[in-house]
Amino acid sequence: MLKKFAEKLSAVRSATILCHMRPDGDTIGSALALSLALDSLGIENEVCCESVVPELFVNLGAGKIRNKPRLDSEAIVCVDCADEFRLGELSDYFLKSKKKTFNIDHHVSNTRYADVNYVNNCSANCQNMTRLFQEMHVEITKEMANFLMMGLLTDSGSFTHSDVNGETMRVGGVLLDAGADIDGLTYQMFRRQKKTRFLLNTRVMNKVRFFLDDRLACVIVMQSDLEAVGAKPEMTEGFVDFPLTVDGVEVSAALMEVKREQFKVSLRSKGEVNVNEVASSFGGGGHVLASGCMLFGSVEEVLDKLSFAVSRQL
Repeated sequence: MLKKFAEKLSAVRSATILCHMRPDGDTIGSALALSLALDSLGIENEVCCESVVPELFVNLGAGKIRNKPRLDSEAIVCVDCADEFRLGELSDYFLKSKKKTFNIDHHVSNTRYADVNYVNNCSANCQNMTRLFQEMHVEITKEMANFLMMGLLTDSGSFTHSDVNGETMRVGGVLLDAGADIDGLTYQMFRRQKKTRFLLNTRVMNKVRFFLDDRLACVIVMQSDLEAVGAKPEMTEGFVDFPLTVDGVEVSAALMEVKREQFKVSLRSKGEVNVNEVASSFGGGGHVLASGCMLFGSVEEVLDKLSFAVSRQL
């Protein structure tokens, strides 16, 4: 199946590569590595994302990503995106396009929405991308390896999540052999932070709420919290993981106020609860252990809805 995907993608003359909205290291790493792979094959391409790319990833080489397509390309390739609506404002561009569409992803909730789909549930989509490039007979350069390792580290929790297996480690070995700087990437992504992020972290962690006999922990980030310390929304990346370190907590949720009575919810599970089922009940989705959705209402209403949905899975 991956071989056919590789053959069809290698045959296009030009491509627009799309990341999902509110991009993370996996979608950015997948897209930028693919762009370099297509460059090596002489296939004209561009990378687009409707959201502002976090400064962290710009510093790691994501400055070439555009907000809107400019290239009249033959094909559209979506990477690390479970459905077309995760493209945000670019979903209209995708849905109205008559171009050939490709979808390569690792989410269990993927809807197979493109003309050509490759969906393999694994630790990170960059794992799929690495195998794709091997099928395309593209040499993985050091620059590509760093982008791919960026995604692998992001979505595997630096090789600590329960879905990490031998294949994940084998792909990591391929990338290390190709020159990926795992120490430098880990420092830039996980061990380095600005003072404003540190202040935001201490502010919101001091207000973590616990429910369901402490089996559900909720981090709540309001717009007022961001304003108080001068932080940006992307600085909350990783906040959802911290409460899982607490004994007894099975599910951690991070609620980010997008605007009045609208919250972006990120969910993580230690394994007992399928948070993809929780997110799906609200129109979201993702993985068994990591998913997300949008919830509407006041903070207390959102917490009630979330608590009830999680309780049904416990």
